Formats: sequence, C-alpha cells, structure tokens
Amino acid sequence: MTSQSEATDVLVLGGAGVDTVIHVPELPLPYADSYMIDSGIRTRAGQTGDFVALGLAALGLRTHHLDLLGDDPEGDLVRALHREHGIALTALPQPAGTKRAVNLVGPDGRRLSLYDTTRARPGDCFPEETLRTLATASRHVHVTLTQPCAEALPVLAATGVPLSTDLHDWDGENPYHEPFALAADVVFLSAAALADPERTMRRIACAGRARTVVATAGAEGAYLLADGELSRVPAETPPAPVVDSNGAGDAFAAAFLYGRLTGEPPATCARYGALAGAYACTAPASRTDAIGRDRLLKRAAEPRP
Repeated sequence: MTSQSEATDVLVLGGAGVDTVIHVPELPLPYADSYMIDSGIRTRAGQTGDFVALGLAALGLRTHHLDLLGDDPEGDLVRALHREHGIALTALPQPAGTKRAVNLVGPDGRRLSLYDTTRARPGDCFPEETLRTLATASRHVHVTLTQPCAEALPVLAATGVPLSTDLHDWDGENPYHEPFALAADVVFLSAAALADPERTMRRIACAGRARTVVATAGAEGAYLLADGELSRVPAETPPAPVVDSNGAGDAFAAAFLYGRLTGEPPATCARYGALAGAYACTAPASRTDAIGRDRLLKRAAEPRP
C-alpha cells in the first residue's frame, strides 16, 4: 500500500484495471471461426479510474488513486503505470484479482468493451477509516461506477468533500447508477443511450446534489447543465487523425475538473473537457496518453474556427 500525507487535489476512487486491446476490421464483428489481427493484441494498464487519474496528473493536479488490486500480473501493470506517472496509489488487496476487460476497437475508433465480472466479490469494500482519511485530505473526490464504490458513497457524503462521478452510457433507468447520480456535485454521462438528454440531466439535478451535469455526445460535442441553464458545447477538432475513442470521456472529466479546481466557469471547464477528449481520440488504445496543461491552455486560448 502506498499513501500520501500531503494534501491532495483529487482522490480518484475505483476503476483501476487492465485492458486487452484488439483492433478489429469492423464493428459489429461478423461471426467467423477466426480473425488474423495484424496490428497485434496488446494488454496494458488503464481503465476508467486509471485514465482519470492520468489525465488529472498530466494537468498538474496532485492526484491519489484508491482501489482494490490483485497480487497478479495485471495488478503489477497498474502499479507500474502509477509509478511511471507519479500518481499516488493506495492499493488494497483483492484476492479475486485485478479488474480486466477486452476492448474491440473498430477502424473508426469506436469500441466494444467486455468486462470480466469475476474480479470482484460481494463483500468487497473500502475500509471506512482509509476512505475517510484520504477523502478529507482531498479538495475533491471523483467516484467511478466500479464495485465497491457504491458502498462508499455514504462515507464520502459525510465528509462534505465535493464529489463527481461518470455514469458513462447510462440509459437513465438502470437503478445501479442512481445513487451515484444523486450523490455527486458534478455528474458526467454519455448521451449515447439517452432519448432525451436534457430530461435526464434535469432529473439528475432536481433529485440530487448536482448543480453541474454534462452529457457528452461524441462528434456532436456535449450538453452542459449548469445552475439550471442548458447550453451546447461544440466539439473540438482533434489535433491528429482519430484512432480510438477509448478514454475520451475520462479525459473530458479530468480536464473539466482541472478547470473547476482552478476556478474557471462551467463553460470554460467544458471547453477544456472537449479539447482533452478530442486529444484522447488521437492516442492508440495500446498507449496511455493524456494532454498536458501547457498544451491544453494553449489550445483553449486559440479562437474557435
């Protein structure tokens, strides 16, 4: 276990794991007995919590990541990623093993993720003392959807530390997501599964704590609901060809939180998020990469075309 005594800007809770990335000729992938993968099949550390932590650290924020990890090769990859990028990590033992997934990536950068649900146990939890100590030493806590983060929400709420969460492709109905949506001050989600993004965003704001809700919409930009006012966030032009959308939402969240913690208004935070998300789409899934602070601020200072 690695800990940190000095104050932290953001504590990232959960979402540590390993992905095996396979570039496929198309999605959906037609049935065949076999496919030849000329680009290779690669396994690397980096799931949603890892990507958010990486994005925050690249932007100069003091970041701490708390999750359960196995004593296995996958866990070693996650630990090495954090060491490489100077991200503090508190890794609690997970006898079931480190979370892992398989990402099928199409030629247009879209992905299909297959998650291994055996890498968790019903009784998994974060020790309250550890959780409370790390949270109260932080300016902000970002909570991923991964188990056992739901059980941590009451403890986090009691600390009074501002919370954010990412509901990913929530359909607005799945009850698992509801506690996360209602507990957070800032809620991110994808508009992909929403018939009416504004209705879902306003329901989150009315029923819970959130004063800021962001629904990302890929190439169409994003919706921003801030203090009751809905606006559209234009998409940003990627600085290079799009090769993979994996991690774009995590990059958006990290850059948005950077703006929030540096005192920027929601519209500026959202532009930071759009720029970081566009940058993330240009990085191959086999590589963990994130936009740096200088590059982000330079791009943000440029007028939109």
